Amino acid sequence: MYAVSPVSSSVPSSSPRKNPQAALYARVGVETGVGSASPHQLVSMLFDGYAVAVASAKSALAAGDVQAKCAAINRAVRIVDEGLKASLDPAGGTLARDLDELYAYVVMRLTQANLGSDPARLDECLAVMQPLREAWTAIGPAVAARRT
Repeated sequence: MYAVSPVSSSVPSSSPRKNPQAALYARVGVETGVGSASPHQLVSMLFDGYAVAVASAKSALAAGDVQAKCAAINRAVRIVDEGLKASLDPAGGTLARDLDELYAYVVMRLTQANLGSDPARLDECLAVMQPLREAWTAIGPAVAARRT
């Protein structure tokens, strides 16, 4: 069992959809396939969007594009804070608490990377989240099998 709530009653819904949690994911900029995705797929999209946002921030930093760097890091922060962290189920026990703390750490490091224009901190943020992304992807087939 994973510590992500399949439905969050605190998520504002801007329009009626098949998946009530879709508004949360759409709000942080993950649009493609949101309406028909399972909760597991939605979290996968968030992990993917996060990796893309951090990679974009690194590219913008290397190019000296401060505005694009800030926008990409802000997007990564929103994905973690408003997407991944918000989808945690407090009843998930120790795992949910640990993930909440890890996500808070990543948000702090992303903010520091933004303030200091520090590519090493961006690399750290990618490295910290990559094992979670891989583990989430690895459990996908088992989650899909349980839904059928």
